Amino acid sequence: MSGGSGGAVRRDVFEYALLRVVPRVERGEMINAGVLVYCRAQGFVGGRVHLDEARLRCLDAGVDVAGVRAALGGYLGVCEGGAAAGQAGGDEPGRRFRWLTAPRSTVVQPGPIHTGLTADARAEVERLLDLLVR
Repeated sequence: MSGGSGGAVRRDVFEYALLRVVPRVERGEMINAGVLVYCRAQGFVGGRVHLDEARLRCLDAGVDVAGVRAALGGYLGVCEGGAAAGQAGGDEPGRRFRWLTAPRSTVVQPGPIHTGLTADARAEVERLLDLLVR
């Protein structure tokens, strides 16, 4: 890939994981509801969510949507860091990403980690959300 000046565009390795909502863990059915992206070279960890409530209610009509939204918001808070994110908020981006992607057996779960190359990790968040969630 080349840039407008004829030079090569720097592309960095990034990692990402989907956030999945599994309203009835015993059934294993899920929908994708968000994405987490980490790029060490760019010092970036971030995420976005998009919860399709109608699809979620197809899996479980009685699902606690407010609880799911709160859990998804918690993931985004840890991405942003700071005091509001609790103890993990002071960690560097890589440690926060590893904490966020640790396996869980709860209604909101991170999926497996995948990798890619990007010139702009922030833009990858939106691209992956459009491609894999919306």
